[in-house]
Amino acid sequence: MSRAVIALGSNLENPVQQVEAALAAIAALPGVALLRRSSCYQTAPVGYADQPDFINAVCEVETTLAPQALLAALLEVEQTFGRVRTFRNAPRVLDLDLLLVEGVVLDTAFLTLPHPRMHQRAFVMLPLAEMAADMQVGAHGAAADIAAGLDPAGVKRLA
Repeated sequence: MSRAVIALGSNLENPVQQVEAALAAIAALPGVALLRRSSCYQTAPVGYADQPDFINAVCEVETTLAPQALLAALLEVEQTFGRVRTFRNAPRVLDLDLLLVEGVVLDTAFLTLPHPRMHQRAFVMLPLAEMAADMQVGAHGAAADIAAGLDPAGVKRLA
């Protein structure tokens, strides 16, 4: 068993409902147990601004799946939810990113762990710092310390 952290995001078709349903879908995956999750956050789009705000969250799971198999299962969940990849940073019904797998450093064409840009993204680090302030993010340090160094503008925790 290993622990993994997954980022969730949506900005189409009732995004809060999409994220909540995705958490349930992740928890239902064979070999995966949902351990904890962050609050949902409303976040301004990054990269392509002409789209609705996102709802983002993170969760921690325990899994028997290898990292590549877990990512493949997450991509299947995205497809089940109707994810269509049109262009980079496009609006989407669901986006699932495998951020970290405990003790795993990996750099392949299919998967890089830890996620190479997570420490630069307030919409990832603020929810992660809420859920697991002391969690180490590769060589970048603890989640709370990284989050404290990022600009929180455009990221709002929902009640």
